[in-house]
Amino acid sequence: MKERVTGMVLSAATIGEYDKRVVLLTKERGRISAFARGARRPRSPLSAATEPFTFGEFFIYRGRDSYSIEQVEVENYFPELRQNLEHLYLALYFCEVADYFTREGMTAKHELNLLYLSLRALSVPSLPEELVRYIYEFRMLAIAGEAPRIFECIRCGKTENLHHFYVGDAGIVCDECHDGKTGILLSETAIYTLQRILSSPLQKLYTFSVSEAVLVQLKEVVSRYFKVHTDRTFHSLDMLDMGF
Repeated sequence: MKERVTGMVLSAATIGEYDKRVVLLTKERGRISAFARGARRPRSPLSAATEPFTFGEFFIYRGRDSYSIEQVEVENYFPELRQNLEHLYLALYFCEVADYFTREGMTAKHELNLLYLSLRALSVPSLPEELVRYIYEFRMLAIAGEAPRIFECIRCGKTENLHHFYVGDAGIVCDECHDGKTGILLSETAIYTLQRILSSPLQKLYTFSVSEAVLVQLKEVVSRYFKVHTDRTFHSLDMLDMGF
């Protein structure tokens, strides 16, 4: 039976002489694999519509063992990403992360929205690519249920004088509970930024910038915390030489 799903192409691979196998992130069915038969033929309407970053309505039908794509109504394919090599590989990395954190049969509305808005954010001149990356990673962890406690001390529950992020204990401790040895020392602005990333509506997620000093602190927290909660090598990162 044919279905209509909203989604984005995360990756595509050639199958045989004329076909493609694509991985879709869909709002309704999560991450699914589907065949696009004849998509490699020069005049196929599925040729461009099955490239990474293509977003729109996909008409699919399920066979005995797999899905097949019959038609695509493209809403956006982010052509600007292909004009900047750093943005291209960072966008591919975002797709890899989305693939990692989603599963078939589980709705992925929030993950899909986050991915779409993050790809758009890469083209905003006022937003550093590094900031977009750290926002994306930290919010994706939150959607996956791995958000740290950063609005109150994980030891005593106080909401003031929070300056020390504990990666292993997944949260913030206040000055009084800090053991003086471990934890990442953060400014109040950095703490506020992390809180904002977790609490802002998705549509407001990329509406601010930060100083270079805060960006350095975000890098230390998010990079270390993200690494703890993932066990995959993301190959797109190997292609990046962006200094962050």
